[in-house]
Amino acid sequence: MPIDAAKATAAGPRTTELAWEPKDVQLYHLGIGAGVPATDPGELRYTLESRLHVLPSFATVAGGGMALAGGLSAPGIDVDLAAVLHGGQTVTVHRPIPVRGRAVTTATVPAVYDKGKAAVIVLRSETADDEGPLWTCDTQIFVRGEGGFGGERGPAGRLELPERAPDRTVERHLREDQALLYRLSGDWNPLHADPEFAKLAGFDRPILHGLCSYGVTLKAVVDEVLDGDVARVAAYTTRFAGVAYPGETLRVRMWREPGRVLVSVTAADRDDAPVLADTVIDISPSGA
Repeated sequence: MPIDAAKATAAGPRTTELAWEPKDVQLYHLGIGAGVPATDPGELRYTLESRLHVLPSFATVAGGGMALAGGLSAPGIDVDLAAVLHGGQTVTVHRPIPVRGRAVTTATVPAVYDKGKAAVIVLRSETADDEGPLWTCDTQIFVRGEGGFGGERGPAGRLELPERAPDRTVERHLREDQALLYRLSGDWNPLHADPEFAKLAGFDRPILHGLCSYGVTLKAVVDEVLDGDVARVAAYTTRFAGVAYPGETLRVRMWREPGRVLVSVTAADRDDAPVLADTVIDISPSGA
């Protein structure tokens, strides 16, 4: 069996050294739509090295992200990329991410869940530099056709959104080349660039990276609800409920609650088809 759940979860931690500099942060920010309008002071926080602040979602690509940290090459895991989808993502930030850094990531597989017709692999990476912990990422990888091995089904909780109207609703247009630009930050899965590979995976054209939608959404919330202050984000979690395509427009609805922001993201061009669900951004105590 391509996935040996017992072997994957019993394997020792794998460590990888990471390094990044301002141009990596700037490239990531451009990949999630920053810089429009180019001279807007709010956008220069993401694009100009002398004013640069780092969105916490940069943690998913720093130093190459999952691929560099071991990712799907972990012991006990051997899967076909055409069967892989990103199921969910959580980033917990222990302190603001510096614009330049060197760190060590420790990666483990804390769980493999059996969803019947699919398996969900949970990848955890904990990253620290000389000053201590920086961030923790939990990544859920959905692998079609790999379930049925008799493992635990895993949590299935869903977030209930408030019945009231959103406090803010904004739309963010995705460029036609958004996926091509975003993949330069390290996610080279051909699903997001190669039409023939996308067809093998069941899509009529390449889809946008889930983590690109993830970053677009966080930037929208930081800009619209948190006054542009990236340091107010303590944690950010989502479930990838559907796909987005380059060239589409994302509709981001936000509900402000004590200590957190609840978010729903849909594809405005496809009758509000879901893209991100069960999305929560926890605000640090200083920003609550």
